[in-house]
Amino acid sequence: MEALLKEAPKVNHHLDHMPNMLVCENLQKVYPTPTGDYVVLDDLQLEIKQSEFVSIIGHSGCGKSTLLTMIAGLNEISGGTIYVDGEPVREAGPDRAVVFQSPSLLPWLTALQNVLIGVKQVFPSASKAEKLEICKYYLDKVGLGNDFHKKATELSQGMQQRVGIARAFALKPKILLLDEPFGMLDSLTRGELQDVLLEIWQKEKITAVAITHDVDESIFLADRVIMMTSGPYAKIGDELVIPFARPRNRKEVLEHPEYYDYRAYLLNFLNH
Repeated sequence: MEALLKEAPKVNHHLDHMPNMLVCENLQKVYPTPTGDYVVLDDLQLEIKQSEFVSIIGHSGCGKSTLLTMIAGLNEISGGTIYVDGEPVREAGPDRAVVFQSPSLLPWLTALQNVLIGVKQVFPSASKAEKLEICKYYLDKVGLGNDFHKKATELSQGMQQRVGIARAFALKPKILLLDEPFGMLDSLTRGELQDVLLEIWQKEKITAVAITHDVDESIFLADRVIMMTSGPYAKIGDELVIPFARPRNRKEVLEHPEYYDYRAYLLNFLNH
């Protein structure tokens, strides 16, 4: 099985004709310390196609979240270049929307108002009615159609993360960046929100990059799973194409004859 997976194509066939949306060339992240430079990422190379959904897995501390925040423009690049749609990343921008593990909502604002903040900035020329329509559309898509006017403090953790997902999609970004967005949720809520995320993504087809430590989540969500080596000097160690048809049904994925081969392959990489 390992030989078979090694010979698998690097990108799903339906993405062959798509241009690259995200390219990392010779990427490096270095933190100076009193005892010398600490190199988190070194000579990292990565290409992600337009409309591709990629999961990135690796051990804690390998630099997964560092990579994501560098793509987002929230963390300085020490060396190399990140290109989004052909343009080098120099700072944060609305073309890259981030969903963090904690949604970081403004607690005194309603769900609608929290989403509206970003929409106002990204679509300044839209009318007030158009801006509200965008916010309500995505809040409805994440299952909060009856909770527009609840304050963030009135929402459960799962509902707050739904607002975070709606807020990200409402910006109409080129790339959706997900930093373990379901890591703090119970397994039932996690499964529900994975389904919600995929349902909206299936319609929007935004390029998506999800950081996760959950092997099953990485397989269920992604077209391709990127495996990072352990730090320091972390880089891309291997990758695995996930050919399951979309839209995905959890039961069908779990019952697929190759599902546990893919799972074992990823676990074997992490364990060795």
